[in-house]
Amino acid sequence: MHRNFIAAMFFVILGTVHAVAIEFQAMVTGLKEPWGVAILPNDTFLVTERGGRLLLVRGGRKSIVAGVPEIYFSGQGGLLDVTLARDFAKTREIFLTYSKPQTSGGAGTALAVGRLNEDGIRLENLRDIFESLPGATGGRHFGSRVVEAEDGTLFVTNGDRADRPSAQDRSSHNGSIIRINRDGSVPDDNPFVDQAGVLPEIWSFGHRNPQGLGLDLAGELWTSEHGARGGDEVNHIRKGANFGWPVISYGRHYSGLPIGDGTEKPGMEQPKFYWDPSMAPSGLMVYSGKLWPEWRGDIFVGSLKFNYISRLSGTPLREVEQIKTQQTRRVRDVLEAPDGSIWFISVAKGAVYRMTP
Repeated sequence: MHRNFIAAMFFVILGTVHAVAIEFQAMVTGLKEPWGVAILPNDTFLVTERGGRLLLVRGGRKSIVAGVPEIYFSGQGGLLDVTLARDFAKTREIFLTYSKPQTSGGAGTALAVGRLNEDGIRLENLRDIFESLPGATGGRHFGSRVVEAEDGTLFVTNGDRADRPSAQDRSSHNGSIIRINRDGSVPDDNPFVDQAGVLPEIWSFGHRNPQGLGLDLAGELWTSEHGARGGDEVNHIRKGANFGWPVISYGRHYSGLPIGDGTEKPGMEQPKFYWDPSMAPSGLMVYSGKLWPEWRGDIFVGSLKFNYISRLSGTPLREVEQIKTQQTRRVRDVLEAPDGSIWFISVAKGAVYRMTP
């Protein structure tokens, strides 16, 4: 067996450790602060490093992709997510989220689209199609993930930029999930498109710092979101909904003081699941069941703090397993490959891993 494979892993299931025959393969190592991964055809993939590099990986060998945007590299800011367009085979377009420097000295979350050339070594015609307003100084809470829905619209997560009240202010993109068309225009059926004083790109609001985003098998949107001290959340996103931050939360301020008005309030959504203590959730994926039929429809969320991948299932949603091995240290991104294997980023290992039965 190849030295990059491990033939067994250990699941923590409701407090009991069970051995399961699963293999890990290191797809690439030697990365510096990897953040997002996107799988290309022909056994290649892209990885972002928060410091600003976009890498093409083929057979474990890394090549730098030229033409990435200028980034604001500070705190949690930098080059963040990467996602392939659904029609990549035809257009070769990819989407990047990043923290964009502004002339005021601050930065905001931006979404860019560009064409990956045939050799995979350059982005062509790169252009921004969304930039959050207003910008802010400091390096906290940029989000940021991007997914393309089945109708071709794009969803992008934005953190509150550590300005808590702004997550309830719909004249700001802070603390919101935005929805736009592929050309950056606003869809006519967005919930606030005709409301004065409300930014029309907003799809939902009241979010703190959503760093996981994925579509379920019905095409509906889910997020994983950082709370403060406790109160990390998994949310089922609804059009126009208010998810409560900072008015309601299951966490507390880092000082130990309570947040807002408690855990619930009329007109504000409840999380489908929350963690206390916080596990620092990152990437989120809803699994198809292709290689593990028993996991069909389950939600996988990486933990940056406690070094595992959480599997959540059932109604009500609950954490049923923790996938915890030496590879799952500071998991940043989790995704399903076209063949049904599960890929994830370990920041601590500086690696991308592939998981198969």
